[in-house]
Amino acid sequence: MNHRVTPQLTSVSRQFSQLLSATPRGARLARRLAGTELTAWGAPPDLTERAELVVAELAANAVVHGRVPGRDFRLALAYDPASVRLRIEVTDARGDRLPDVQPIGTAPRTSGHGLLLVAALCDHWETVPYPPSGKTVVAQLTAEAVSASGVLPGGAASARPASRGPGAGGLA
Repeated sequence: MNHRVTPQLTSVSRQFSQLLSATPRGARLARRLAGTELTAWGAPPDLTERAELVVAELAANAVVHGRVPGRDFRLALAYDPASVRLRIEVTDARGDRLPDVQPIGTAPRTSGHGLLLVAALCDHWETVPYPPSGKTVVAQLTAEAVSASGVLPGGAASARPASRGPGAGGLA
């Protein structure tokens, strides 16, 4: 007796990618595009809000610290509705300038604090080389756990689980 195995799709991954000008206007547009795409894909509001903040910070960093005249930056999103996971990638042309997270109060500087926000909002983030001379900052987010009744455990004011910073695992 022959048993025919039919592959089953558990989910359809949604993807989005856009080149944007390395200007403040391009950074603002990146945030708006991320929110629009995630809403259209039916992503949960908590995931969409966190993603918009992460995209805003990473896009601003690409414009301020990763800008090369005449070169754009790229925003890419990959969303898996079955696992409610989102991967955000922001690629810029400056591979020689890596993100530097400075804990508040440890150094007399004003930059680097935005990446603390990214670390707090994401499950994981890291920087990877983008040949020939750029870099991609990758952030991974998962939606809050929702009970069968559709309510967050502990009510609406439920706290997020502790986040993990660079090098702490991620999507398979």
